[in-house]
Amino acid sequence: MTQLVDQTVLVTGANRGIGREFVRQLLGRGVAKVYAAARDPQTIVADDPRVVALQLDVTDAGSVARAAQIAQDVSVVVNNAGIARGVSVLDSDTATLRGELETNLFGTLAVASAFADRLAERSGVVINMASVASWLPSAGSYGVSKAAVWSATESMRLELGPRGVQVVGVHVGFVDTEMVASLDVAKSDPAGVVRQVLDGVEKGAVEILADDFTRAVRAGLHQPVEARLAALQP
Repeated sequence: MTQLVDQTVLVTGANRGIGREFVRQLLGRGVAKVYAAARDPQTIVADDPRVVALQLDVTDAGSVARAAQIAQDVSVVVNNAGIARGVSVLDSDTATLRGELETNLFGTLAVASAFADRLAERSGVVINMASVASWLPSAGSYGVSKAAVWSATESMRLELGPRGVQVVGVHVGFVDTEMVASLDVAKSDPAGVVRQVLDGVEKGAVEILADDFTRAVRAGLHQPVEARLAALQP
C-alpha cells in the first residue's frame, strides 16, 4: 500500500480532463509536488505552488528524457496521456492506428521506462490508464491500442513488482471529458473515476475497474469468444 501524502507525482496529459482532475485530487491528498505534464506547458493550470508545469510529449524520446532529467524526485507516475480515433482495424491507411499506438502504448512505455529505476528506489507507483476498450473489439483501432496497454501493464507488473513498484492498471468506459464530448452516451464523472483510482492505490490495488459496465465486461472475459461477440451485436 502507498500513502499519497508527501509523494512527488508526475501526471501526463495533465492539462485537461482526467489528467487535470488527477492533479486537483492529488493536491487534496497532501502530495508534496505534482509535475503536471503536457505538450504545451502553458495550458497547465498551476494555481498551487506545489504544481510544476512540465513540457512533455510522450511520443518524443528527447522530450521524455528531458522530463526525466528535470523530475528526478518522482515517486508516482500517472500515465494518463492518450488519444482516441477508433477507425477500422482494416483501414488500408494505418497512420491512425500507428498514431494511437505511438501515444497510448509506446508513450506509456517510454515514460515508465524513463522513471522505472527511481520508482524502484522509492517503492513507488506507476498508474497506467487503459480502458474497457481493452476488451471490446467494437472499439476498433483505439481498442487495439488499449488492449496493448493492458498487456504491457501486466508485463510491467511482472518486471517491476519484484522491485517493490506497485503497477496499477485502470479500466473505465466513457468519461465526461472533451475527448467524448460529442457522443450522446452515459458517461462517468472524472472526479469519481480519479477518486476510485487514488483510493485503490492507497489500498494496494493493482487493477481498478471504475464503472459497472467495465466490471461486467471484465467479469465476462471467461466466456467463449462466440458468446462475447454475440453480446456486442445490436
